[in-house]
Amino acid sequence: MNKTRLYLEKMGIKSFSMNMVESKKRFDDGAQYRFEVPGIQKPEALNSLIDALDDYELVVHRVTQTKGIMLLTDSEIEEMGDLAREASIELFLSVGPRATYDTSASAQTKEGARIGYRLRGYENLVYAIEDVKRAINLGIRGIVIYDEGLLWILNKLRADGEIPSEVHFKISAHTGHGNPASARLLEELGADSFNPVRDLQIPMLASLRDSIDISIDVHTENPKSSGGFIRHYEVPDIIKAAAPVYLKTGGSVAGHHGWDTTKSQARERIRQVSLVKSMIDRYYPEAIISKKGPSDLAIPL
Repeated sequence: MNKTRLYLEKMGIKSFSMNMVESKKRFDDGAQYRFEVPGIQKPEALNSLIDALDDYELVVHRVTQTKGIMLLTDSEIEEMGDLAREASIELFLSVGPRATYDTSASAQTKEGARIGYRLRGYENLVYAIEDVKRAINLGIRGIVIYDEGLLWILNKLRADGEIPSEVHFKISAHTGHGNPASARLLEELGADSFNPVRDLQIPMLASLRDSIDISIDVHTENPKSSGGFIRHYEVPDIIKAAAPVYLKTGGSVAGHHGWDTTKSQARERIRQVSLVKSMIDRYYPEAIISKKGPSDLAIPL
């Protein structure tokens, strides 16, 4: 893009953006970025997504299910685990119990929506832990978490050997964090991967990266319910500022969070990944992507 920038400067149109410090942090395999496809809710959609990877000659490292573990049958969880394991993709299932699913009237109001997907009361905390244990017992090793207290407890369980040490905890954007202090707190509470709020500018992402070492998950696009913005052109600079980073791609295909992705829409999400990859190849070709199935992925057993 430098040629375009120089031409604009010649015309008297200058950039006053602050110089960005490039992150030197990396994944364990030395890579700067990986791809994550969110919102794959059922085995059929996951199977279609994996088939599309071969057609587009792409690598996706993580798939996330967002509707909740409790809305999947045992056989569906096992099938998704089998598919992910065979494809060397880590699979993250999300905690089912959340304020929007329980009896909370406040969570359904405009002001009460600030509760987000957090847990209300003792019993819902117990239910959430049981939801996680069920997924783990069926071989899942990646869990999406929406509540800081639940993260704290699950990390204690992991440290005490009640949960396998290889289980990874990913903090969702729906938890609502977006500053360096909150990022550091979540890392100290046991998060292995942090998804900040979706609309942070690149200098804001850089400040998060400076404060933590765990991977940052950044939405490159969003459904209309989450703002609808698409950041494909920003991705090269996002990698530079936030590495190691998971690029969450394909969200614009969904109507809203928790969208039940169809088989054709799963393929469309991979098409979106190909568009982002082409941006990286064009504007930051030296960026290092993880190869298929690096050893630190939370691949199902």
